[in-house]
Amino acid sequence: MERVQYKKSDFYYDLPEEQIAQTPVYPRDSSRLLVYDTKTKTITDRVFRDIEEYLRPGDVLVVNNTKVIPARMFATTAHGGKVEVLLLKRKDIDAWEVLMRPGKKGKIGTTMTVCDGLSFTVKDITDSGERIIQFSYEGVFEEILDKVGAMPLPPYIKEKLTDKSRYNTVYSKVDGSAAAPTAGLHFTPELLQRIKAKGVEVAEVLLHVGLGTFRPVSEEIITDHKMHSEYYEVSEATAEIVNRAKREGRRVIAVGTTSVRTLESVADENGYLRACNGNTDIFLYPPYKMKCVDGLITNFHLPESTLIMLVACLTGREEILSVYEYDVEKRYRFFSFGDATFIV
Repeated sequence: MERVQYKKSDFYYDLPEEQIAQTPVYPRDSSRLLVYDTKTKTITDRVFRDIEEYLRPGDVLVVNNTKVIPARMFATTAHGGKVEVLLLKRKDIDAWEVLMRPGKKGKIGTTMTVCDGLSFTVKDITDSGERIIQFSYEGVFEEILDKVGAMPLPPYIKEKLTDKSRYNTVYSKVDGSAAAPTAGLHFTPELLQRIKAKGVEVAEVLLHVGLGTFRPVSEEIITDHKMHSEYYEVSEATAEIVNRAKREGRRVIAVGTTSVRTLESVADENGYLRACNGNTDIFLYPPYKMKCVDGLITNFHLPESTLIMLVACLTGREEILSVYEYDVEKRYRFFSFGDATFIV
């Protein structure tokens, strides 16, 4: 029997650096897909567009419709110093919580220029060192940001992204994420249409992904780790679709760990949802049993990360590490622009 008091090292696996995907594949649904059946403990190697073969009429596919904004920009101080700014969370119409490097240049009251027609002033500093800044600009902020901002790619991606749209899903709608819900990057409009035509319902939730998703587990005993908080929304329509499926014994398949966190944050002990919004810092790790989620489409995650711990709730710790060893051996591509797995 596995012990429950897990250490982060219990979720370590060895990954060659060359298997960390640096660029997305074209077309989106041509990435590889590993299907893992938790009942039979079997692995099947496919291509992502084959996912429709493993979905059944009546399944509910829950996607996260958040949209990543080009949140990374560079500013100049009055004395010519350069500062990198990463937008984390919108606090008001023109006020943002940001990560600033180097932070020492971001003293309260300091004004910096991003480009002609866009500047900001540092208004406050949070307890954890982030800055609250107030923008001044001429025109429409989102249009200016689209021109001057860059996509906030994870630190393990070294290649420049030439097409900003490839770090968003085809169903992204609501601006606000600092990182993509990457499991959804594999879907094309055509694939989604075929899935719907098969009788699969697609329901949307919203969770704005923060940079905390890349934050390593700092504590050796994982229960001591403090999880980041993210804003979520579940609509009346989605709650109704999911609840009807639960009543009728149909599967609820989450696309991505962010969809899982949203569903499991809201679900009652029987897996039923209510329409609501708020912030969640839910941290899922074994032996947690999913209340709402029956299956998961996700990418392959970093060793010792909260994300691999979440996936282990569906498989068990030893099983997921065994699957990841297989992935490494079979040369799957890992992380944000990597291949996918369907756990069911």
